Amino acid sequence: MNKIKKLGLSLGKILGIFCILFLIFNLLLYGYCYLTPKISIHKSQSYYLYDNEKKLIFNDSRDWISLEEISPYLIQATLATEDKSFYKHLGFDYFRILKAALKNVQSRSLKEGASTITQQYARNLFLNYDKTWSRKIDEALLAAELEVHYSKEEILEGYLNTINYGGVYGIENASWYYFGHSAKSLSLAEASMLAGIPQSPANYSPIINEKKAKTRQKVVLLSMYHNKKITKEEMDTTYEYSLQYIGKSNQSKLENVLYFRDAVIDELESIDSIPISTLKSGGLKIYTTLDVGAQESLEKAVNKNMDNSSEIQVAGMMVHPNTGAVMALIGGKDYSKSQFNRAIKSKRQIGSTMKPILYYSALENGFTSASCFTSEKTTFNFSTGKTYTPNNYNDNYANGAITMGAAISYSDNVYAVKTHLFLGENTLVNMAHRLGVTSSLQPNPSLALGTGEISMNEVVEAYSSFANMGYKVNQHFIEKIEDSNGEVLYQYDSQKEKILNENLTFILNEMLTYTYDKAFIGYNYPTVISLLPKISHKYSIKTGTTDTDMWIVGYNKNAVLSIWNGYDNNQKMSSNEHNYHKNIWIDTMEEYLKDKDNSWYEIPSNVVGTLVNPINGNIAQEGDKTTKIFYFLKGTEPSYGTRDYESVFKEENEKKFAS
Repeated sequence: MNKIKKLGLSLGKILGIFCILFLIFNLLLYGYCYLTPKISIHKSQSYYLYDNEKKLIFNDSRDWISLEEISPYLIQATLATEDKSFYKHLGFDYFRILKAALKNVQSRSLKEGASTITQQYARNLFLNYDKTWSRKIDEALLAAELEVHYSKEEILEGYLNTINYGGVYGIENASWYYFGHSAKSLSLAEASMLAGIPQSPANYSPIINEKKAKTRQKVVLLSMYHNKKITKEEMDTTYEYSLQYIGKSNQSKLENVLYFRDAVIDELESIDSIPISTLKSGGLKIYTTLDVGAQESLEKAVNKNMDNSSEIQVAGMMVHPNTGAVMALIGGKDYSKSQFNRAIKSKRQIGSTMKPILYYSALENGFTSASCFTSEKTTFNFSTGKTYTPNNYNDNYANGAITMGAAISYSDNVYAVKTHLFLGENTLVNMAHRLGVTSSLQPNPSLALGTGEISMNEVVEAYSSFANMGYKVNQHFIEKIEDSNGEVLYQYDSQKEKILNENLTFILNEMLTYTYDKAFIGYNYPTVISLLPKISHKYSIKTGTTDTDMWIVGYNKNAVLSIWNGYDNNQKMSSNEHNYHKNIWIDTMEEYLKDKDNSWYEIPSNVVGTLVNPINGNIAQEGDKTTKIFYFLKGTEPSYGTRDYESVFKEENEKKFAS
């Protein structure tokens, strides 16, 4: 009995000490916050995006409205669902935190959360969502600061004006976006639908997934009913009411410019020279690389050529080759339905768009545009006992020697694999990395056909070095950042590094024009010959095709543009979807460049042109039906015939495999 009493006294002492320490901690916390400067929540996280002509294109300070201008239904729904004790706590609901912790321990997961509206608002005042301890400490301090410096009404007002409603920020913007009217006019049905979105904007937006959104709406209505804000009859009637959604923003005529905005914010977060205190104070002026004409051309081409009834997705990126400035970007077909940026964050097999990287390596290792391999059905047998049989599209082969120029025109897979194995599999890996590909690549036979998974921005960076005649430039979205007082906080430092030989780059650029050249119509057709009627400028173009991905990358001196089509779930595309990417690409480039200079690259002094048969590479003879000027380094041009690599290929690789 005495032991029980002593144990009770000991537990009581521990609990008492804990309570005293807890009280001291809170006094210190809120005392410290009281002494901190008061931040302007109307400017926090606000920033202004300007295009490359310094015209304002996006104001993320949002349409800030007062609580009086917001429907009481929306306020009640938000409080009942997100934080019913909002007016009783000082930023942290400790009972709710303890309850959530116990549930997480019992379920052995971290599913249960306990963030108050104040904490969520503090999170919104930052421009990033890192889950680091330092970030969480900053977030907690800011929540306490808000409670000390602002009234509950001001905090709630700030929260509702900054929360994410499925890619649309702030309740006024969301109300116009979803329902076409102000937040003050929201009905109970509309308000309960919107109030359910912030918990998981990517899942509960009714435009993204109406079924999940309705399920979430029911949770909101139940919370309102249990908190005696509505009757059961109102709850049932409201849930059964069918809502109509508009799904259009009143902010910008560019529907998918928000993908570009997100990329800008990602880059902003990575700039170490801008302190977190500046990000919190807001009012930043961000001068971006966006070319509105390029973005309009890209979005117009996507809308014109894509099937909106299908789940097929799209990504596109246009970059200025001489500076690395990203001029246009889309990361998906519809930002309101998916905010995932496929141009930057998705890695896919790039197919034959890998081949120009391979063929530059070949030129660097002594190949010429007229070097020949035999294009025929081939099985490679390796010393390990494994075999590899690449197939040409539609099993179409020359069954004879073809030049590198012809191999590029037809995207011949056998020629590519022979070149790859002749050079050694690490050669392609090293060249890709030299050109800016950071993804891990495995040196295997199929890498030449683009089986490695690479992001679009990496592909565009590699091709930019071809387009600018051999320089590595850094891709970027931000040119300059100023604070609210006009002081320059950051200026992009443009640097170029010579990484390729301009003579070989010119030769490769010429060969990539063969993909739509009528001189190569013979036993096969150039891969983008179908675009020829639309082409009014000279371009270097390469396509890439896998079972699940369609790529096209092309460029001239003015722009590099890549387009991708595919499904997020990697399903195969139907035949009528195989040309979306090509049509989007040509429509974008032709629209954007219609009033721009049409000049091509100057022939370097160490490069000569020779008239040859484009298929076998022999010097053109009188009576030849088809001839083409091929370009060579001086001294490597053919004098009586072309260098046939087939015998060398077989001899040097006899131990490795036989074909």
